[in-house]
Amino acid sequence: MASYEVFIKPSALRELEAVSERKLRQRVAEHIRALGDNPRPPGCKKLSGEERYRIRCGVYRVVYGIEDDRLIVFVVKVGHRKDIYR
Repeated sequence: MASYEVFIKPSALRELEAVSERKLRQRVAEHIRALGDNPRPPGCKKLSGEERYRIRCGVYRVVYGIEDDRLIVFVVKVGHRKDIYR
């Protein structure tokens, strides 16, 4: 399987930097990096009504899209589970 290139939207990068706990922020960043190797890891879910997926990182969620023809994963949103889908 070819490796995907991971892009993070600037607003999603700010949301990631806003995660208060350093360990949790690093864990979320590790999950994002891992999307390059496997964009559909076990536990990912396709969001209804959109061509987007989400992965869980503790109480945080990462919402992202996949372009299989160009081998690109783009992270759209990072946030706490209570706020992410609004």
